[in-house]
Order: sequence, then structure tokens, then C-alpha cells
Amino acid sequence: MTRKLVPVLLALAVIAVAVVVLVAREEEHGYRVRAIFDNAGFVIEGEDVKIAGVKVGKVAALDVTKDFKAAVVLDITDPGYQDFRRDASCIVRPQNLIGERFVECTPTQPRSAGTEPPPPLREVNGERQLPVQNTMQTVDIDLIGDTMREPERERLSLILNELGTGLAGRGRDLNEVIRRANPALQQTNQVLAILAEQNTALEQLAVNGDRILAPLARDRAQVAGAIRNSSEVAKATAEKREALAADLQTLPAFLDELKPTMVRLGTLADASTPVFTDLGANAQAINDLVRRLGPFSKASIPAVESLGEAAKSGTQAVTDARPVIADLRALARSLRPVSLTLRQVLESFRDTGGIERAMDYIFYQVAAINGFDSVGHYLRAALLVNQCATYAVTPVPGCSAKFPEQRASASASRTLTSAIDAAGDDPVLRATALALAKALGKAVEKAQKETRTAKTPTATGRAEEPKPPAPAATPDAVATVAPTTAAAPTPAATPLAVPTETAAVPTATPAPSADPADALLDYLFGGDGG
Repeated sequence: MTRKLVPVLLALAVIAVAVVVLVAREEEHGYRVRAIFDNAGFVIEGEDVKIAGVKVGKVAALDVTKDFKAAVVLDITDPGYQDFRRDASCIVRPQNLIGERFVECTPTQPRSAGTEPPPPLREVNGERQLPVQNTMQTVDIDLIGDTMREPERERLSLILNELGTGLAGRGRDLNEVIRRANPALQQTNQVLAILAEQNTALEQLAVNGDRILAPLARDRAQVAGAIRNSSEVAKATAEKREALAADLQTLPAFLDELKPTMVRLGTLADASTPVFTDLGANAQAINDLVRRLGPFSKASIPAVESLGEAAKSGTQAVTDARPVIADLRALARSLRPVSLTLRQVLESFRDTGGIERAMDYIFYQVAAINGFDSVGHYLRAALLVNQCATYAVTPVPGCSAKFPEQRASASASRTLTSAIDAAGDDPVLRATALALAKALGKAVEKAQKETRTAKTPTATGRAEEPKPPAPAATPDAVATVAPTTAAAPTPAATPLAVPTETAAVPTATPAPSADPADALLDYLFGGDGG
């Protein structure tokens, strides 16, 4: 049993060791990029890998591919740059004049905001593969200088003379080799393509450059002074080189944090372009508004100052008005149902033509109380002519009032005096009250006399049945005659009568009689009421 377990335990131990080694290797290597170069001369392990001038890793290994290309394994240790895309590029540059090299890379090419990035590099055995088409190498300055010396100059001449013969018919291949062998040519083609696309802008640049250079030529003394001052600025900058070096070290982190902000700023610029376009179209109107705003502001200064003075006293007033405001708030809450109902009523009044119907009512009502005859327009109205139409502070016989009841046997002289006193100082009212008092006083005395006569016992011991009084002599008859308006008078009557539509029996001009109502009628028809 033990012999069977030994192989199993050994296998598990080997697997565990392999896993640990792979994990450790992965942690040690981190993010690796395998870049293929046509030539990686003078590149050795441990040299720097930089992005935008910042060291982000080192050269981990060198190798040769099956097609005799140089494979440079780049170990990127900075987590902020471990994201190489399909459009990434690398170039071998000289570190200094003694021949040291470093590899400068661009993880991805610049693109506009909102554009989808290219996919990541293809990964093989834990290494991202960067093809030879994305790599370049610079030509050292000393190699260019060697072509000017003997015997390299003659050798170059021989190469150029024989190159045409050796590469006859393979110009395209030679062009591709030169482009990849000399990155300057490739970059030059890209620059020329960009310049060709911007030829209009270049033309405007030349025109505007002439306009700018002309004032500079006129003020060449100031320009020279600016150059001298820039020398002083350069000296001051050199004195602060340590602080600048510290700032440059923090610059990559700042740029990383700035990138999202710039993306949002670009989006904002795109969104605000229509706004600024509209503002440009209305620039003249805005200028006029700003110019007119100055006099308006000056004219409003006294008003603002007085408003400030009013605010000083208004603050205390508002503070004191807080209880009233609280009561108004409570009242508003209580009136909310009523306001809802009132709103519904007003909306219904508006929607159903209530205003038009009200105007129709006023029109028809006015038309109903106006009359027109052969003479002209007249007003339909009832004239109440009696002693009850005046204001009185004491009871008046024949009028209903909320006074304490008095005996019916009051004297006629007291009745006459109270009626006249109630008429006031107006002579017309006093004359009217006098006539009414005389007529009503006589009628009351006559009614009382007839009542006493009717109650006197006869010889048989029974009271004699009272005879019905004449219609004109009873108080009811007087009360009925008083508010009734007479019909249109004959030409002999006075002009006090008012035409009405009340049906009335036409009467002639009354003659003096012993009836108590005759005095009233005599007064109404122009007499003295005696």
C-alpha cells in the first residue's frame, strides 16, 4: 500500500513545485512585450524601456527569430503602462554618445475622444507579440559622419553604383527595406502626408505669418529685448533645476490624472460648439446690450440704494410679520378646499359663457324696466307716497314698526305732532307728512267713533251690530290708497305724476269732500291738503 502511495505523492509534489515556479515567474516577469526589430545592434539586457521619456521597465532578454530578426523582450514594470494595443510602436534610440541604447515605446497612438481603442496585442506564452512592422531603429550620427571620410566615402559610392544593378526590378522591396531600416524616411512620409492634408492651413499660416512678422520687424528692438529677457529667464530656470526635476518626476502621474479630464473637456467643447456659434451670430446684439447696460446701471444706483435703506426697516417688518404669515399659512390650508371649489366654479363660469349670460341679463333687465311712448323714454317705477316712507324715531299710526305698542285712543294732536317731527326739516316732506297726518288722524277718529256707537247697548240689552264702514273711510282703505300710484293725469293735473304700467282706474280731479282721504288726494293733485 505504501509503495502505491509514493508515486502519487511524488506526482503531487512535482505539480505543486511547477505551480509555485510558474506563479513566481509570472510575478517576477510581470507584463512582457516581445518586440521584433530588423536590427537591434548595441542593445543589451538591462537597458531602459521608456514611454514619453519616463522609465517604465527594462530589456529582459534578447533573441534571434527563425527569419534572422532581433527579438527584444521588454519587461514593463510600471502598472500604468501595461496596456499595449495593436497600434503600439517601439524604436531603439541612442542613450548617449558612448553608444548606450534604450527602447522608447508608445502603447497606443493618439485618437479622438469617444473612439474605440484597438484590441490588445496577441499573447503567446505570456508575452505580447509586437510585429516588426511596428518597430523602428534610428541611424546614429556617427554613421552618417563616417560617409564623409575615406575610405567609407568611396565604398558608399561603389554601393550606390552597384545598387541599381543588384536591385534592378525590386524597387518596391528596396523601398520597404529603406522605410523599415531608416525610420526617419517613414516618419518623413507621414509628415508629408499630414502636410498635404493641411495645405490650406499652411497657406493661411504663411499669409498670417507675414502679417505677424511685419509688426515684429518694425519692433525689432522690443523683440531683441524679449530675447535678452528670455536669457535671464533661462538662468533663473537653471537655478531651479532641482525643483523642475521634481516636477518632471511627478508629471507622468499628473498627465495620467489629467487624461480623463481632458477627455471630458473635449466632450464639453464639442457640446458647446453650437452654443458659441449662436453667440457669434448674435454678437452684435450682445454688444448693444452691454453698451446700453451701462447707463441703465447708473440710473438704477439710486433705486438700489433706496432699496437697501428699505431693506433695513423691512427686515424688522418681515420679522414682526412672521406670526401673521403663520396665520395666513394656516388660513390658506383651511381655504384650500374652498379655493378648489371656487376654482371649479370660476372655470365653469368661464367655460359655459357665464360672463356673456350676465351681460345678457343686465341688457334684458334694463330693457324691461325702460319704456318708450310717443313722448320719449320713461322709467317703469312705483312711487310710494305715504308717511311710512320717511325715517321716524317714534311710532306713526298706520305704519308697522318695531316700537312699543300704544293705545289706540291717542289724541289726534299727538299723532299730528309726531308725524310732522318725523319729517325733518325738508319743507316738501313736512307738507307731505302734515297732509298724511291730517287725513289718517281724521280717519282714525271716525273709526273709533263708529266703534263706540256700535258697542252702545240698545233698549233690548244687546249691542247694536256695527254697520260696515264705507270703503274710503276705513284705515285699510287709507293704507291701500297710499302706496297706489295714480294713473296718468289729465292736462289740468300737476306734473308730479309718474307714468307706470300698473293698471289703475282713471280718476278725475278730486273735489273737496268730507272723506278723510280727500285731503291726501287733494295734496297729491296740487292742493294744500287742508
